[in-house]
Parts: sequence; C-alpha cells; structure tokens
Amino acid sequence: MSYEPLVTEFLGVTLKNPVLAASGTVGFGREYETLASLSKLGGICSKGLTLNGSLGNDGPRIYETPAGLLNSIGLENPGVERFIKEELPFMRSLGCAVIANLGGHSETEYIKGASLLNDAEIDILELNISCPNILDGGMAFGIDPKSAADITKKVKAESCHPLLVKLTPNAPDLIAVAAACEEAGADGLSLVNTFLGMAIDTKLRKPVFNNVYAGLSGPAVFPIALRMVHEVCKAVSIPVAGIGGIATREDALSFLMAGASVVQVGSMTFAAPDTMANLVDELYDYCKLNALENIRQIVGIL
Repeated sequence: MSYEPLVTEFLGVTLKNPVLAASGTVGFGREYETLASLSKLGGICSKGLTLNGSLGNDGPRIYETPAGLLNSIGLENPGVERFIKEELPFMRSLGCAVIANLGGHSETEYIKGASLLNDAEIDILELNISCPNILDGGMAFGIDPKSAADITKKVKAESCHPLLVKLTPNAPDLIAVAAACEEAGADGLSLVNTFLGMAIDTKLRKPVFNNVYAGLSGPAVFPIALRMVHEVCKAVSIPVAGIGGIATREDALSFLMAGASVVQVGSMTFAAPDTMANLVDELYDYCKLNALENIRQIVGIL
C-alpha cells in the first residue's frame, strides 16, 4: 500500500509520514517489536540519552492519573556510546527515520554527547532541555531563554545533524524560549514535554515519588499542549513537532492544523501499542476522503 499523500519533509529529512514515536515511550524499539508495526512510522525518537548513561531515579516511577500518566523515570539509559553500538543498528533496521534524543546534566555532557553522535547514523538530533525528572540539568536549561539559547548555540556548533530542540511547558515564557532557540540556530522545535505534577499517597501521607514532583502526560494535557504549539508556531518560522496527549486522528490533525509539521505520540502507546500505526492509516484515509494530494496542505491552516 502506498502512503504517498503522507510523505513529509522535516528538517531536510524525508519521512514516510508525519507520525513519530516520542522519546521514552518505545525505548529503542525492541520493546515494541512484537506489539506494533514501528516500521510503518515516519520516525522513532530514542529513549533520552546521556553521555555516560544513567540508572534513573529510585523509588516509584509511574503513577496513573485520570486521562494521564505521571512519570519519574529520570533518563535511565545506556549512554551514548553503548546506544551507538548496541541499539542504533536495530533502530536503523526498522526502515524509518531515527531521532536521537540527547539529555544531559551539564553543558559539557551535552556537547560531548553531541560530538559522539556526529559519527552515528542518525537523521536528527533532538536536544532535550526539558526533562523535569532529573535534579540538575535537563529542564533547568529550558526554562530561561538565555540558557536555552546558549546550550542550543553550542550544541548546534558541535553537531553535524539537523537540530531539533525539545521544549518544556514549564517555562514561564515558552514563546520567548522558542524564539531564543530559533535565533541561536535550532533547525526545529519539538513541544511540549511533560507538565510538572505531583501525586500523594494518602495512606502513607507522603509523596508517591522520591523526587516529589513528576512529569504529567497523556490525553489530559492535550488542550493545553495544542494551545502552546499553536502559539509557538505563530511566533517562529522554523518547523515544529507537536507533542502532548495525542490519542486519536482528530488530535493529530489538530496539531497539524495548528502549525506542527509532524506529531510525536507517546503515552497512548502504553494503553494501546498500535495507536501510532493506526494513526498512519487514519491520516491516509483522511487525505483520500478530503482529496488532499499531501497532508502538508492542512499544516498551519489556522
């Protein structure tokens, strides 16, 4: 079956379609190999990587909420070098674009990680300056326009790959951060990462998570994420990947109409692993039903 109406150009990379697996939700692909047809997707974002690897956070890591999910994983990952040797070959074998998501605890870690990935066969580097689940680094770089611009500029200078900067909705002025990253050389933006939330164990009378706060995702955040993507798309001229609570075809179409060039799907895959593959079929059907030559015709129509 030909999905020609869904072919999308994003940051100079030709994608089979605009549906991407969001970072942290399918691991490096192996975990979903028997559950969903990942090769059908436009691309897969790797689990969040750090230079030297990490065991992640202690204590509970997942807590289900009404229409959502709180997570405090803490960037558990094998490190950049092991990713390149052990995980990247499998991701490449899937036949879709590979986006390496790079986090860090310090500026030096980000720069060294980006340098190591220069020799790796990835299509896009996603700079994660938005993770709320580590105590230093991560979101600390993404809440202030100046710090976000500084790390973006330095990683852009080091990396040979198209640079997609992942933004946090917890920034006091997200539009200012987005504009600063664009000015600093980002090729594109992905937003939003998780919203800072909290859960309390009322029986034990203590927070569920050791870090107290955690990242909220899932359908509950969709309307807020959609508004933020629309605002940012109006404020910048570089491509945007829309993220946040996508569960249905209408959700994905809404992000595209709001200005996003592609969408990343995350939490819904835990409830229904075939969500992303189904979205590809449903977007194709939408194009045919509405006589669209390409899905790009609806991008940013609002």
